Amino acid sequence: MSRDAAAAPGVVAVAWSGGRDSTALLHATVHAAHSLGYPEVLALHVHHGLQPDADDWLAHCERLAARWRHEGLPLRFEHRRLALRLRAGDSVEAEARRARYAALREMALGHGAAEVWLAHHRRDQAETFLLQALRGAGAAGLAAMPRAIGRDGILWVRPWLERPREAIEAYVAQHALPYVDDGSNADTRLARNRLRHAVWPALATAFPSAEATLADSARRAQEVRACLADLAGIDLQGLRTPQGLDVAGLLALPAHRARNALRAWFRSAAGRALPATLCERLMMELPGGRAARWPMADGALECYRGGLSWRAAPRPGSGSTGPAAPEAFTDDGTPDESARPLLRLDRPGDHRARGWPGVLRVEPVAEKGIEPARLAAVRLAPRQGGEQFQFAPARPARSLKKQYQALGVPAWLRGGPLLWQGGQLLYVPGLGIDARAWAPPGVPQLSVTWLPDDAG
Repeated sequence: MSRDAAAAPGVVAVAWSGGRDSTALLHATVHAAHSLGYPEVLALHVHHGLQPDADDWLAHCERLAARWRHEGLPLRFEHRRLALRLRAGDSVEAEARRARYAALREMALGHGAAEVWLAHHRRDQAETFLLQALRGAGAAGLAAMPRAIGRDGILWVRPWLERPREAIEAYVAQHALPYVDDGSNADTRLARNRLRHAVWPALATAFPSAEATLADSARRAQEVRACLADLAGIDLQGLRTPQGLDVAGLLALPAHRARNALRAWFRSAAGRALPATLCERLMMELPGGRAARWPMADGALECYRGGLSWRAAPRPGSGSTGPAAPEAFTDDGTPDESARPLLRLDRPGDHRARGWPGVLRVEPVAEKGIEPARLAAVRLAPRQGGEQFQFAPARPARSLKKQYQALGVPAWLRGGPLLWQGGQLLYVPGLGIDARAWAPPGVPQLSVTWLPDDAG
C-alpha cells in the first residue's frame, strides 16, 4: 500500500472501461465524492490486450482522468495490463472476466480502497436473468447480479442496478461525456450480444415493461436463494463430518431438500456450483452404498464407508523436482534406497516428484506435524512390506496393512509414496504422520497430505 493510500482510508474505487456506463458512473461519483464522505475516487482500468483498440481506450482514459484532475476533481487513475494465458478449451470471456476482477481487487487493495463500484444497470440485470433462464438455471442463477457482495476482502457494489439504461444515456448527453465504444459489443457470436441485438428490441416492443419486470424477478429470485441457503444450513447441521458429508443422513431428507443440501455442501467444499447433471447422478448412485469416485477437472468426489468427501486436485503451478533420476541398484540387484533422489518439503505448497501420480501438499499446522527441518531432505519410496506405523504415542506400531484395514482407507489413497528421513518413517498416504515424527508442542510444524491425480 502506498503512503497516499494509507492516508486515505475512505477511498472508493470505480471500475472504468472507458465505455458509456462506467464513464457516467465515474463522473457522477467524483462529483458527489465529498458529499458522500469519500476524500478521493480511484478509477481502475484493465487493459486486456484482446482488442486492437485497447491501447487507444487506455490512452483515452488517461487523458480524461488528467483533464478531470486538472479541473480539481478528487480523482486518481490506475491501470493494469493483462497477459491472458489461455489453454485449449478455455473460454476467452470467462478467463478475461476472472483476470479482470483479480486485477481490480489487487489495484483497489493496493491503494486502500475497500469498495469497488461497478456500472451495471437495470437492463444488464434483466438480460442476465433472461440468459440464465434460457440456460435452465435454478434460483441461484436467476438471482442474477447482487447489488452488493463481499468477496476476497472487497465489497463489490452496483449502485445503479435499479437505474434504467435510458437514465444513464440522458446523463451522458447532459454532461457531454466522451466515451469509447467497444466494437466487440456488436459480435453476435456472444450470447449476450445476440440477446441484445436480435431479441431485446422485439421483446421491448411487445412488452414495454420487460426490463423492469425481469429485474424484479431477479430480485425475488435473490430472496428465494437466501431462503434455500438458510434451509440448507439447517439440514446440514447434523450431516457434516470430519470426512465430509454423512450420506445416510443426506438421503433421509426429502429428495428436494437433499439436492439443496448437497449443492450447498459442495459449494462450501469446492468453492463452486455443483453441475446439475452430477447432482442428479449422485442422487441416483449414492443410495447404492458402494465405494465410488467421481473425478472432475479440479478435484474428485469420493464416497467411502458412508461418507462423501471432496478432494481438490493439485493447484496450477505445483512445484516439481525436475526430471526423475535413474533407478540405482545394490550389488544384489535390489533398489538402492540410499541412492534415491531427495525431495525438499520444508515450505508450504504443492510439491510434485516425477514418477508419482500426484502431489504432496504441505501446510502449516498447530500440532501433530513435522518440524520443517526434518522435511528439508526426505526420501520417497513405495511400500515394500514390513513397514510399521504408529498412530499415537500411547498406541503400538502396527503394519500398514492392518492400519489401513482398521481405518478403512480406500484403495485409491494407498498408492502414494512413503516419506522417510534416513531410517525414520515420517508419513504414510491415507494414514498421516507417524506419531514418532510429531514435532514437540509450541514449535513451528507442517502437515503433509498426498493428493493423487484424478483417475480417468
